[in-house]
Amino acid sequence: MTGAGRTIPVSRVRRPIDWRGLRDRVSTLWRRSLRFRTIVIAVALTATTILVTCVAMALVIQNELFTARKDQVLLEAQRATAAAQATLDAAVDSTDPAAAQTLMNGIATRLSQQSSSDLIALYRIGPPSPLAPQPFISPSFDSRIVTDALRTQVQSNPDLQWWQSVALPSDTGREVPGILVGHQLRFPAQDGVDYYELYMGYDLTSASQTLAFVQVLLWVVGLVLVVLIGAIAWVVLRSVTTPIADAAETSAKLAAGDLGVRLPVRGEDELATLNRSFNAMADSIESQIKELADLSLVQQRFVSDVSHELRTPLTTIRLAADMINDQRADFEPTTARAAELLHAQVQRFELLLTDLLEISRYDAGSVQLELEPTSMAHLAEDVIASMEQLAHQHGSDVRLVAPGGYTPVDMDGRRVRRIVRNLLGNAIEHGEGRPIVVTVDSDRDAVALSVRDFGMGMRADDVERVFDRFWRADPSRVRTIGGTGLGLSIALGDARLHGGTLSVWSELGHGSNFLLTLPRDGRPLGGSPLRLVPEDEQGGALEALGLTQPISLGRTGRTPS
Repeated sequence: MTGAGRTIPVSRVRRPIDWRGLRDRVSTLWRRSLRFRTIVIAVALTATTILVTCVAMALVIQNELFTARKDQVLLEAQRATAAAQATLDAAVDSTDPAAAQTLMNGIATRLSQQSSSDLIALYRIGPPSPLAPQPFISPSFDSRIVTDALRTQVQSNPDLQWWQSVALPSDTGREVPGILVGHQLRFPAQDGVDYYELYMGYDLTSASQTLAFVQVLLWVVGLVLVVLIGAIAWVVLRSVTTPIADAAETSAKLAAGDLGVRLPVRGEDELATLNRSFNAMADSIESQIKELADLSLVQQRFVSDVSHELRTPLTTIRLAADMINDQRADFEPTTARAAELLHAQVQRFELLLTDLLEISRYDAGSVQLELEPTSMAHLAEDVIASMEQLAHQHGSDVRLVAPGGYTPVDMDGRRVRRIVRNLLGNAIEHGEGRPIVVTVDSDRDAVALSVRDFGMGMRADDVERVFDRFWRADPSRVRTIGGTGLGLSIALGDARLHGGTLSVWSELGHGSNFLLTLPRDGRPLGGSPLRLVPEDEQGGALEALGLTQPISLGRTGRTPS
């Protein structure tokens, strides 16, 4: 950006890392990828094993280096001490303090020459004496590294060698690991022998450097091994999981209906055997499905042909039955009743034949919709009006509650009207003479219609089979409105043909609720404007609908939308 002739720098805002999204992606990859999961487990186990091995080896090497260096230091100190003591034993006793001090300095020089240590200290055991040599302390020796415990052991055990791990000061001001070795030396004196504590410090820096180099080498080798093992695991798993992934993809295609897919067979190993078995299974499934498809096609053609062939004789029989039924008043009572039964059963047979033809069209996939703008609310009102007499005969009052659904929606009016007629007919037959509520509502994506009765209801097992062909919840129950057992199955097919759904809720003693939902203008169907579980089953009041009073046919609700 620029302003007043100057360029103003704009700082970049760094976006924070989405740790949650990264975690979710890794979690998804862990669940879905066998290769990723196996490689992670193999690398983790390998890294753990190498870590434990490296730590153990580092500890062992550290202990061995320290032990070897300690033994070397102790042997060197013992030899230097023995040489110094031999020099003292061979010295001529002198009463001259200057000569004794010169001897002390010579012993210190000899100790430095006989060993690799330049940290030497000599302390007199006992009270100070003007005739005895003064203590010798090398310039770089720090007396604070000599502990009281070590001095006690050196003073009380003249014939033994003692050592202690200490931290020695270095030229850089930092402390380095070291070993302090203690002995006793006997100096010739005028009145006998003077005893001195001898301490020599040895620097272990070289051993520490060697240990550090070995540890770094171990970690580098371990890291390289982890990477190599991960690469090897990836290569090996790729050779194993790639055929498995191909098999999974082929299985998905086979399950989706692509019966011609097969797996390539290479070699004679276990994977080749698996692929051959899979191909044999696919061949068998394809053969059986083709046989079933052919059989289904034969059955469809048989039902269609039989239905068509029965139409002509059935029409003749229906005309004859109508004529006989019209003249039944001239017959004897028994003959008149037989004429009525014949007329009713011929009508039912004709209805069954029509339903069978419709079912055969669905099975053959030859059903075509005739779409036209239709108001679901007005359609429901017309169906209720056409079945008002049937509802009155069964003692059921029907109310239409339509807060929405007035705007025309493209649908096959004949088929949707058949769906509503089937649902309402079932509600009347099984409603036990109780009120029935038909509700219509809509939103911008769908229009819905529900038929609620308060009859006997159904069990959960019956609800799952209610749309099956020729199925009845109570086989011993006699149909009162001449159903064929195919109405709900055809209604479900009509709903699906529109891209909609037809679902049911029911409980024993609480009645049933059928919900039809159709998409508006070809939009994808998400939800439904109405609830499948009735509001009165979730704490609502039935009295709000006036269900305890006689219900008259009509529309209630808000302004049409």
